[in-house]
Amino acid sequence: MTQRINYIQQSPDLFKKFLELRNLLKDSAIEESIRDLVSIRASELNGCGFCLDMHVKEARIHGERELRLHHLATWRESTRFAPRERAALAWTEVLTKLPEHGVPDDIYERVRTQFAEKELSDLTFEIMAINGWNRTNVAFKTVPGSADKAFGLDKANLA
Repeated sequence: MTQRINYIQQSPDLFKKFLELRNLLKDSAIEESIRDLVSIRASELNGCGFCLDMHVKEARIHGERELRLHHLATWRESTRFAPRERAALAWTEVLTKLPEHGVPDDIYERVRTQFAEKELSDLTFEIMAINGWNRTNVAFKTVPGSADKAFGLDKANLA
């Protein structure tokens, strides 16, 4: 696979601002482990190999267990995820693949039982951001693993 264009070089100011949002999200009300799961699940749904590769490596660096990563695609059937994680994954899926008539009330209510308003707002921005990154990297066919050194992902030892 060959990358189509280098969007970082073509739109450096926009890239810097979007990266700034990503960095702000690291200090959000959402714990790192959930941010990792959300990023991986959205990337799976969007078919973004670059982001999936990146976020699996980040999750491993952050201490995520390998079996949970394998179970993520089937989180509904897995016993490895807590209610708060399940709510975050449900919110991720519904916002990544928006239903024709919007977000169903039952999903919103389930998420609200696990997240305070500030947390839910921050989680929504997290999902919005990863979907933006997914769309950019899918559009321009960014090669998985091509930024490992730049982002320190070679430390994951998942070559």
